[in-house]
Amino acid sequence: MASTLSSSSIAVLSSRRHSSPSIHSLSLTKGQVSGCKFCGGIGFHGVKGKSQFSVLSVATEINATQQDIQAQRIAYKESQRPVYPFSAIVGQDEMKLCLLLNVIDPKIGGVMIMGDRGTGKSTTVRSLVDLLPEIKVVAGDPYNSDPEDPEFMGIEVRERVLKGEQLEVVFSKINMVDLPLGATEDRVCGTIDIEKALTEGVKAFEPGLLAKANRGILYVDEVNLLDDHLVDVLLDSAASGWNTVEREGISIAHPARFILIGSGNPEEGELRPQLLDRFGMHAQVGTVRDAELRVKIVEERARFDKNPKEFRDSYKAEQEKLQQQITAARNFLASVQIDHELKVKISKVCAELNVDGLRGDIVTNRAAKALAGLKGINKVSAEDIATVIPNCLRHRLRKDPLESIDSGLLVIEKFYEVFT
Repeated sequence: MASTLSSSSIAVLSSRRHSSPSIHSLSLTKGQVSGCKFCGGIGFHGVKGKSQFSVLSVATEINATQQDIQAQRIAYKESQRPVYPFSAIVGQDEMKLCLLLNVIDPKIGGVMIMGDRGTGKSTTVRSLVDLLPEIKVVAGDPYNSDPEDPEFMGIEVRERVLKGEQLEVVFSKINMVDLPLGATEDRVCGTIDIEKALTEGVKAFEPGLLAKANRGILYVDEVNLLDDHLVDVLLDSAASGWNTVEREGISIAHPARFILIGSGNPEEGELRPQLLDRFGMHAQVGTVRDAELRVKIVEERARFDKNPKEFRDSYKAEQEKLQQQITAARNFLASVQIDHELKVKISKVCAELNVDGLRGDIVTNRAAKALAGLKGINKVSAEDIATVIPNCLRHRLRKDPLESIDSGLLVIEKFYEVFT
């Protein structure tokens, strides 16, 4: 990093050895802290008062460091496996909308995507990586603890807050964690180092995938083929929002609140009802039948395979626009309102469809508000509810083996019966 600093900054730094500012916390002289500016996940603390450095030198150092961080980010992104752009995906609007609404409001509870083979389910989910916004996290915390919300704090961070310690806060992009079908329970939940616990008396915990997914996205491809013992682990974490590891008389717990996204092919097996109910929304994906659209999909995929970087660059403007729209919707969400009359009608639809529990009511309200926020409207309309209610209730209906009509159509019919 130091190699990127200008010669003027280096000269000043060498002449002021007693100050020795670190890159992570650029401290000036005595005075009051005026704020903290975050650049690429690194905090720079400015202090009011007379500085031991010249203003020009400090500005030069910060600018040089910003450029270096930006260059490292670009280099890191380019070294990763190229991801197909979300904006380039043709069709499958229902699936894309469900994913976007969950990014805007994670409390919707995730989405289950079921459909034919080769319909772009995994590609679409993984393409979300480019659109995920940045969130505040406690620096160095393996659980991505929220510095402002105790509900999303790890036990260690909460103890530090109670002691009155100042937490170092950085901005980090929301994680997307893949859960492989062959993963072991220790890899998913985390493990306790028994030897260290016995010899040193320390609870040495190696966090697993659930810790990494906290405040992020946990994606399970072919979720209907997942082993039962891992399904039980997911159900427990999804229900409580915490993951507890018990071994040899030692107990460790950490927050594990994540957006659960699953995909699968219904021909390969049904999903357990308990797990299916944990998904906030359900998207049904079908094979594109229009010949022109099929040709366009084939051509776009061929372009991406030939030169991924050039293809991604051609969609850069659309990707940035969509990312800004998501960020604006997340900030606007708190001001979106839904009338009491519409809430009553939503609950009436759920009641007349014999939907078990109240998750259907809650998720429909949240999804409708997220859609209004995405549109930039501060009041939910009946049209917004009509758009999201099939995805919120379709998988919650009781299965009738003799029923040939799609459950989504049953929801729409009941919606228009109640709302008109």
